[in-house]
Amino acid sequence: MSFHAALALVLASVLAAGGVAKLAAPARSAAGLSTFGLRTRRGQTAGVAGLIALELGLAAAVASGSRVAGYAAAVTMAAFAVSLGVVLHRGGAGAPCACFGGRSTVGRGSVARNVGLGLAYVGLAQVPDARVSAVGWLTAGLVLALVGLSALGLASVALAREIGVLRLRLGPQLALELADEGPELNDSAGLIDRFALDADARLALAVFSSEGCPMCRALGPAIDWLSGDPFVSVVSFDEQADADVWEALGIPGSPYAVVLDRSGTVLAKGTFNSGGQLEGMLASAERRAGPLHASGELGVMPGDQQGHAGR
Repeated sequence: MSFHAALALVLASVLAAGGVAKLAAPARSAAGLSTFGLRTRRGQTAGVAGLIALELGLAAAVASGSRVAGYAAAVTMAAFAVSLGVVLHRGGAGAPCACFGGRSTVGRGSVARNVGLGLAYVGLAQVPDARVSAVGWLTAGLVLALVGLSALGLASVALAREIGVLRLRLGPQLALELADEGPELNDSAGLIDRFALDADARLALAVFSSEGCPMCRALGPAIDWLSGDPFVSVVSFDEQADADVWEALGIPGSPYAVVLDRSGTVLAKGTFNSGGQLEGMLASAERRAGPLHASGELGVMPGDQQGHAGR
């Protein structure tokens, strides 16, 4: 590989690193553009998307040995340096700049870095062309492929982080609990004799499912997982095989669940469509059981006041 090709790969990796860093933290990088006057969320999102596309596109072009790409990268670095210099002159030292992701800040070092990179790209465009061997092209392709895989990996991590933050903001989803559906809360449902309660079981979970219910089949693994919990006894009631139980309790449809304490008192009920909602019903049952246990209204065994979540 020639010196020109090696230098092109090095400088292309710098551009790619800037794009990948923004891609790894898109929200923080977009917010950093407010330093340069982009105040709206839409403008910031469009701005960071444009910068990512520009840097990754220039990286690929520079790696291919294009002289035009070298000059274009130099102009881009010059524009970055001027923008940073203006902000710095206005007293914006330390403000986020999104140069290499959300953690980059405005400073003399960032201005000098962009000036130096601009000169390097001009120098790259001035280096005489040299014939690149097949091995050189293969190496360049491999480097670009690795950069692309790294970008995809970082983007996946960033996306998972954003999804996690969104789920935290949304809060837990609760099962649909309607007063006029199913058995009455705090009443005996007459189901407790269907459960084989051992000494550790604190709650009894009755799951009502139907053979033709796709959601019931999808929730099968979550129900099986709860069946392995020593603190919860789980029994399923089929719409056809246990039609008498369905009718007696007024079950509206499937999937539906009823949570009982050891005495058979209904503590929670409702329609659910996820394992999280089913666990939420168990948590609600524990919260409701606390005051009733303390008042002695429920027949419980010693130690039953400990919560399911405290295991």
